[in-house]
Amino acid sequence: MGIYLNPGNEGFQSALRSQIYVDKTQMLEYTNSVLDTEQRYICVSRPRHFGKSDTAEMLTAYYDRSCDSSELFKGKKIAEKEGYEQHRNLLLCPRSIKSTEKICHYY
Repeated sequence: MGIYLNPGNEGFQSALRSQIYVDKTQMLEYTNSVLDTEQRYICVSRPRHFGKSDTAEMLTAYYDRSCDSSELFKGKKIAEKEGYEQHRNLLLCPRSIKSTEKICHYY
């Protein structure tokens, strides 16, 4: 079950190593802007072979709390935007902390 909740950033790493990669990280700027609004439910509908899976892997790598993706997004368009650091690995919590106090920011 863990693979569905925190699949990691391996899929996005693979896409970055591809000979053909189009930087679509600006989509994350829009996604970040609607996180706490009624528009937070986003439907990405495109014809077959238009990068829906790559986009999903990018979103996973950016928001996934099980891994640090800072190196993957270095040099990408989203890294230049305000709020990039604030939202990247949004649910990232140090695993070594044993305290029960709430230190994470959950949406």
